[in-house]
Amino acid sequence: MTEYPPEPWHLTADAYLSIWRVPVGELPELPAGAKPLLLGSQAAVFTAWIDYQPPGQLSYHELLSCVAVRGRGLAASITDIWVDSEVSRAGGRELWGIPKEIASFTFTGGRTFTAATSGDWIATAAFTPRAGLPIALPVRFEIAQARNGSPLRTPVEWRAKPRAAAADWSVNPAGPLGCLAGKRPVASAALDATKLRFGSCPR
Repeated sequence: MTEYPPEPWHLTADAYLSIWRVPVGELPELPAGAKPLLLGSQAAVFTAWIDYQPPGQLSYHELLSCVAVRGRGLAASITDIWVDSEVSRAGGRELWGIPKEIASFTFTGGRTFTAATSGDWIATAAFTPRAGLPIALPVRFEIAQARNGSPLRTPVEWRAKPRAAAADWSVNPAGPLGCLAGKRPVASAALDATKLRFGSCPR
């Protein structure tokens, strides 16, 4: 068994985020109990490249895709996610039911990204940040997954300095993010100096 930190994880990162509109019929399957939050016949899909760094508990790279879902407040369900850390993969799966898989990454200059599995490429992206806020803004939300067949909601606290960004994506149409191929994100952002607490505090 791979050892990983107990929850909550305290992480530090730079992140690059894009928001997409995807027809509900093109969405990947969601975990049990998760219902997409719809605007007409479309859902909001969020993708993010994340570079976890010291002084956080773990250091690794990540690409994820999640769907905004119904909840008591802000909530999302992670449908596809890749990391280059076996520790992160094991902890994400066993603690929170997050379907992490292993991939290889290239992060160039902090703003150009590629991800691939042993079988094929997943996606590439290049971000150009714009002006942003000089202060860190807090956001609280839930991650809706299923663990051992039962719905699970995990609290997340995220504090970052957001900057608007332009993003140029290329997505493998035959890959797991194929529902985004040929589409353009409606908005993108760079989230600098991110502080993240993922999971519940011990009682």
